[in-house]
Amino acid sequence: MTIEWLAGNRIRGTSAEKPVSSLQSPSVGGWVELGRTTLGSTNVNIDVTSLADKRYLMFLVNTTGASAITSDGIMRVGNSSIDTGSNYAHRSSFDGGSDSTGTSATGISLSRNDTNPEWTVGYFANLSTKEKLSLAWKVEQGTAGAANAPKHRIESAGKWTNTSNVIDQYRWNTGGSETWSAGSEVVVLGWDPTDTHTTNFWEELASVELGSANANITSGTITAKKYLWVQAYFNLADSGTTSDARLTFNSDTGSNYATRNAQNGGAEQTLTSQANTRINYSSLTTPAFLNLFIVNNSANEKLMIGHLTSAGTAGAGGAPDRRIEYTGKWTNTSSQITNINFNDGGLTDYPAGTILKVWGSN
Repeated sequence: MTIEWLAGNRIRGTSAEKPVSSLQSPSVGGWVELGRTTLGSTNVNIDVTSLADKRYLMFLVNTTGASAITSDGIMRVGNSSIDTGSNYAHRSSFDGGSDSTGTSATGISLSRNDTNPEWTVGYFANLSTKEKLSLAWKVEQGTAGAANAPKHRIESAGKWTNTSNVIDQYRWNTGGSETWSAGSEVVVLGWDPTDTHTTNFWEELASVELGSANANITSGTITAKKYLWVQAYFNLADSGTTSDARLTFNSDTGSNYATRNAQNGGAEQTLTSQANTRINYSSLTTPAFLNLFIVNNSANEKLMIGHLTSAGTAGAGGAPDRRIEYTGKWTNTSSQITNINFNDGGLTDYPAGTILKVWGSN
């Protein structure tokens, strides 16, 4: 059997990745939606309850503030009820700055006091007998418009110290008396190695591989979805090439993009009023891999969180580049993304074997 690189079938869930003895099922499972809460009116909390027991959890959070938020947003979890005790610890970085830590905390902080739309993606490891470790990344829109970079870029590692129960409750809290606005939403997904369901959350929207060198790799027209997950592999030579990863949506090359990012833990870079959103901090010279999440509401600026690594000097003697930790926005507020295009920035064409994958869900 053939397994497609980038494991698209793992997300879609087909029998191609099951052992022969298990081929009775047409699916191997994937990320399944366990619960979702969309606020119909303002609230200090967004709770998602009655979550099924899954080995791994993924959470997608898209929020706005209906009143002035002066406290940190806080993530809490629990079993049967939300744990509001001092049973959390976290480590985070804001805009690439020095780490801050919180211990014996009442939740995992993921905010920087902003009232504008926010987009968060993260994970929990959810084994009952172990502390529940989390990873999360967040972008805060800041002042609207391409003349303004995203206000904050946040990275967080956290834990819930319970070692006797799985997580079956999830809460996104403002950390104060302020409220999230109506329409704010939390979606919790689950994945388990024993899953054989066919109700996968992520639907493959595009799968493109270049057969010959080209200045662009494009998804073509894709179905509009609220949440997008993009992966790309830029099949550059191990040395001697110089290329870029400049991203545009819906053929828009106006000055409608802004970014905030950093490379290898270095100084923060902001780019505003750009004709594209440059995923790489500096030019790519070796093979590179991108993972990117987008919230794609038609009436809001499209917020993005991404990470890109490039191979660096070939072989174990050369460390790869943590080429970029990326947040960005496309400031269109009238339509959804239905086309994704990467351009080489006028440098070396992308070689054959360069791959673009797009998944989405509402």
